[in-house]
Amino acid sequence: MREINLHNKVLSTDLSTLLNISDDTVRRDLKELAETGMLLKVHGGAASKSFVSPFNAQNEVYALNEKKKIAEKTLKLIKNEMVILTEGGTTILELARMIPENLRVTFFTISPQVSITLSDHSNLEVITIGGKLNKNANLHVGASVINQLVDIKVDLCLLGANAFSSEEGLTDMDWDIVQVKKAIIRSSKKTAVLSISEKLNSAQRIRICGPNQINYLITELPPDSPLLTNYRNDNLILL
Repeated sequence: MREINLHNKVLSTDLSTLLNISDDTVRRDLKELAETGMLLKVHGGAASKSFVSPFNAQNEVYALNEKKKIAEKTLKLIKNEMVILTEGGTTILELARMIPENLRVTFFTISPQVSITLSDHSNLEVITIGGKLNKNANLHVGASVINQLVDIKVDLCLLGANAFSSEEGLTDMDWDIVQVKKAIIRSSKKTAVLSISEKLNSAQRIRICGPNQINYLITELPPDSPLLTNYRNDNLILL
């Protein structure tokens, strides 16, 4: 459950290796956990209920207090008249809920849930970039999304992290999501990664970008925390 809540989605094969048990045992356990409502069984593994359906009040968001701290820090980067591009996820949803009413910003997003949350703010212009819906992450993906992103140049993009390390940079396990995140970075003057510290020093199978392509790393930790020592360099601002 910790792996699922931490990385939003896990593969049965990875859990089998991590726990040193058989694939059949993992599948049976995931089936039982899904039947009790603790997670969602998806093809090849399982997903966190709070990640897929964050509007459901019954779904407890993992590390919610830490994610609220990250959202508060991220607000400091957002200024009037900026154009911002976001993906989805529970941390970015917390940020969307915190936007001050007097802030005038244009948001592009590939997340239908983020766009709905942002639409509650009267001074925001919200533009959803549509395409095929990845149901496991509730994000629009595919060629049509990437083609739309080619024509956009924004001041800042906000990306959640499935895994981030000082060696591998930002990584994920879903090919379609990786391609869209790469396009988001190409469309942005600056890139911020929002990540709880538990996801640092970890890596998934597919690289999105190297650490030198990230301008801001925003965690719940103070910037001078010893846990962030490996991330201190001239290219990366810690918040």
